[in-house]
Amino acid sequence: MSNVFDSDSPTNLAEYSVSELSGSIKRTVETAFDQVRVRGEISGYRGPHSSGHAYFSLKDDRARIDAVIWKGTFSRLKFRPEEGMEVIATGKVTTFPGSSKYQIVIETLEPAGAGALMALIEERKRRLGAEGLFDAARKKRLPFMPKVIGVVTSPTGAVIRDILHRISDRFPVHVLVWPVKVQGEGSGEEVANAIRGFNALEPGGAIARPDVLIVARGGGSLEDLWSFNDETVVRAAAESRIPLISAVGHETDWTLIDYAADVRAPTPTGAAEMAVPVKAELEAQAAALAARLQGCMNRQMDQRRQSVRALMRALPSLDQLLALPRRRFDEAAAGLGRGLELNTINKRRGFERVASHLRPDVLSNRIAERRQLLNERMARAERTVERLLDRSTSRIDRAEAILASLPTRLKTQTDRGRERLGNLTRHADTAIRHQLTRARAELSAQDRVLQSLSYKNVLKRGYAVIRDEDDRPVSQAAALSVGMGIAIEFADGRVGALTTEGGTPPAGAKKRSAKPADPTKQGSLF
Repeated sequence: MSNVFDSDSPTNLAEYSVSELSGSIKRTVETAFDQVRVRGEISGYRGPHSSGHAYFSLKDDRARIDAVIWKGTFSRLKFRPEEGMEVIATGKVTTFPGSSKYQIVIETLEPAGAGALMALIEERKRRLGAEGLFDAARKKRLPFMPKVIGVVTSPTGAVIRDILHRISDRFPVHVLVWPVKVQGEGSGEEVANAIRGFNALEPGGAIARPDVLIVARGGGSLEDLWSFNDETVVRAAAESRIPLISAVGHETDWTLIDYAADVRAPTPTGAAEMAVPVKAELEAQAAALAARLQGCMNRQMDQRRQSVRALMRALPSLDQLLALPRRRFDEAAAGLGRGLELNTINKRRGFERVASHLRPDVLSNRIAERRQLLNERMARAERTVERLLDRSTSRIDRAEAILASLPTRLKTQTDRGRERLGNLTRHADTAIRHQLTRARAELSAQDRVLQSLSYKNVLKRGYAVIRDEDDRPVSQAAALSVGMGIAIEFADGRVGALTTEGGTPPAGAKKRSAKPADPTKQGSLF
């Protein structure tokens, strides 16, 4: 502060600079209002600034004061300020010299009574419900018999002891406890992190994943249970993939997590009862069901025995059962002889159809084909033998050339080669003889078949073949005319004749010398 006095000034008042005056006002205000409690309605709240600080105003029906919550203080608040909320702010009043304004720097913030808290809860409930977090369709059914139960609560209170004792009395299972603060600063974040942590466990991992979760806390005032009205906790409960039981406070206490949970329990002990069944009751029920099952089985067996006896009385006698098969057997036996006759007739007809296709020209063609095949095989065998002889000769020549240069060392090998050549030659000769023998036997068999089908065998039994002037066989008398010269072939030769009427030879007909038969010409039966 400057104490310089101007001699020309009409008064003796001290002169201040703007900065000095602003600083003096700032010190005065901060000294006079170092710790104050202000009640008012939040106005102009838009959430934390990018820097983390929150700027808004407190107002009533006649005045308005600017307010600021620094970043460090804002993170420690029990609840977040909201637009229109009536609160009681504790802090100090200070000025902002840059714009000649004063403001309150808030250190703690609390709702102005239970009515304000209830209004905040109702507004938050309405907003979260509009997002569908409390819908019944999102609720999951609790498992009937969980193997692992996860509990989110304080590890030192009576709540965890009540839950463990109740579970051990009803149905002992494995219990995992995630210790958290259930009241005070940061408790909401710990509860939300615990719920998300249990959901992050992998099934079959080192730490067993719970089948059901219990979020529990004992009774208390609305402020004591405020952490479970936190929006972070409500969203974590709604997002949980594990069925969740809310057991916060007494039966009359309601928090927002109760609406987001899958099941609400009136007390932590009630949550334990909901999580597991009573083992003794299950055993009794199983025993009762087993007894009922045994009784049903006995009654069913009695009924089946009675049914079998009734069916046995309704069954026909053995003679009645065998009467129809015996009759069918007798009918089949009676028709067996006729069936054999028909089968013999059918076989004979089939044989005749096959025999009709056996003709001399077919056999001649087959014999010619076999002869040609035999000639081809013999030619191939001769060529094979020649090639073998050529190869053997060349090998002998090479061996003799080697022996000429190495007589002592290769004499034994030459003897072996000659012996092997002799064996190969003998084997080739034997193979050719066997092949020729098989071919001759096959040719003889075909020739016998051909001779058996030759018409000359028929002539030997006393039959004759009539030929016309063109040396064609005549099979009908209508084909000949009177006075026509014919040739009659017998088994031992041919004779000539003239045709007459009535089949009587003419008187005085001169005998003609029979033309000797050509034994090389076979002729035809047709």
